[in-house]
Amino acid sequence: MILGGEGLAELHTHLGGSVASDILWSLAHEQGIALPVKDFWEFDALVTVSDVHGVQGLDELDQIYHWTELIQSSPLAVERSVHGAIGGAYRSQGITTLELRFNPMKRNRGGERDLDHIILAAIRGLDLAGLEYPHVRAGLILMMDRTFDLRLNEIIVDKAVRWAGRGVVGVDIAGPRPDGARYDYTQIAPLVETAREAGLGVTIHVGEEGGDLGREELGDVVEALRPDRIGHGILAAWEVELERSLRELDIVLEICPTSNLLTKALPDEEAVLATVRRFVEQRVPFTIATDGPEMMRTHLRDEFDLLHRLGALDEDELREANARGHAAAFGRRTTVSV
Repeated sequence: MILGGEGLAELHTHLGGSVASDILWSLAHEQGIALPVKDFWEFDALVTVSDVHGVQGLDELDQIYHWTELIQSSPLAVERSVHGAIGGAYRSQGITTLELRFNPMKRNRGGERDLDHIILAAIRGLDLAGLEYPHVRAGLILMMDRTFDLRLNEIIVDKAVRWAGRGVVGVDIAGPRPDGARYDYTQIAPLVETAREAGLGVTIHVGEEGGDLGREELGDVVEALRPDRIGHGILAAWEVELERSLRELDIVLEICPTSNLLTKALPDEEAVLATVRRFVEQRVPFTIATDGPEMMRTHLRDEFDLLHRLGALDEDELREANARGHAAAFGRRTTVSV
């Protein structure tokens, strides 16, 4: 087994993709959520990337997240989801550093649920998991969204600041581009600075797809936001100036190989090999993640095994990437009450 016996670090996983289908199934029924299917195995296909050929881009993936976010739209469901994700990560993969990211506004049913109750429920799940699995250092990342206006994203950052030190360790932004146009990341620069001043870590979803548009966005993020980490960022490969900036600013990329294959962000395993080797050769810092182990039907050790099998990373390089994950975790900046 690759890195057998070593605690792993998983820094990029979405709460909506980190909870086992049987738990989501039970939560949906407990809350009386009307599902479009009546059979568990049909439901399992609904909330995972069940086709071995993947999905046709991020829009199709967002349709899967619609269901997991709906099911997690209550304090009870959020608490149990966070607790289950942390326990499952430790039991199945030996993950000892874990950061779960989620958008609380996509779990409060359009304002029907109080936002603080949703976040506090996630913290309760974190605290309970901390009692049961004291070897795991876990934290929560609150996500803004590219489809939200600035005021809504400001509220999310304000909530992250309020709950910093109680388990919320960072902020992020993701979501589809409005009307498919280039997203202006510079508009959230003041929000990023607010989070940073409060001691929170900053990671930004960018550079996963979109070709030249995605590369331009990636350049904007590096120049204007200077985050600690970038979710994906694979479009930086062979962009010499971007690679240099990432290296010199020590911005860590969160690379999710299986997810990139399933969403067609990378067309095949050869592209995974080439991209990862390029970052190694250019000394661009990165760590390995799943994006959502249950939804992607993978696990973190599978990702390490994949990269080793392809010849993308040898065991020493895998160990270095994993160590970088532990070191780059935001949770080390704040004290989590358990």
